[in-house]
Amino acid sequence: MPRDIPVTLSSSSVFPLGTQDVFATAEDLGYDAVEVMVTHNSWSQDGLLLNRLAQKHRMPIHSIHAPTLLFTQQVWGSAWNKLAKSADLAREVGAEIVVAHPPFRWQGNYASGFAAGIEEIMDATGVKICVENMYPWRAGAREAKMYLPHWDPVSQAYEHVTWDFSHAAIAQEDSLEAFQVLGERLRHVHLTDGTANGKDEHLLPGDGDQPVAACLEFLGETGWDGAICVEVGTRKAKYAGQREEMLGYCLEYARNHLAVGVERAAARSAQ
Repeated sequence: MPRDIPVTLSSSSVFPLGTQDVFATAEDLGYDAVEVMVTHNSWSQDGLLLNRLAQKHRMPIHSIHAPTLLFTQQVWGSAWNKLAKSADLAREVGAEIVVAHPPFRWQGNYASGFAAGIEEIMDATGVKICVENMYPWRAGAREAKMYLPHWDPVSQAYEHVTWDFSHAAIAQEDSLEAFQVLGERLRHVHLTDGTANGKDEHLLPGDGDQPVAACLEFLGETGWDGAICVEVGTRKAKYAGQREEMLGYCLEYARNHLAVGVERAAARSAQ
């Protein structure tokens, strides 16, 4: 039977506001939970402070995004330490998932032992580490080999995957086909959109060229049991309240298209 799929809000969606602001925004708009991206912001790294915010705003923390981005290289030291501390933080705040980017080629043993290493952390903590799809870096017509073993987790033996539509747009991937291939390995979706122009745009869903609506309907129809996390860029909001309008639209978009899939499944069952 179709399941209720939670729709959560990433703290990156309120940037340049801080981690503290995502909880109030999510509460005001009626989101189900939040995702905290660990950054240089001290609030994003402190389980005690995050639990206080979650309790104050009655807004659970569903996922932690590990500081595995280029701009967070200085956060929490070595690559393995970033993942271990992210898993510990997830346990402390009651989050189910840690989102992690695939390793860069220059990260030595971390890159070569990544798949086995995340399995060990998951076994030790009980937290799911979901490897996020990235995209090829291109210099003109040439592709720079940035990730090891690959930027696309579909072809890798990772147990859990996060799918990002903006990244898929850069890679010119068919997200609906990827969802079908991933099956139960797909645990987490970053709801956004993008175009094949080489830029990580993180557009509002429906503003790019990815089949976002069809993908959400597919998840609703198939009884998927993961979570949809809104991760869009709102830094260009031009007037008071526009950020909230954008994020409210994303929440409504997600729930409406998930509901279409659920209704389609119910109609089929009734036949």
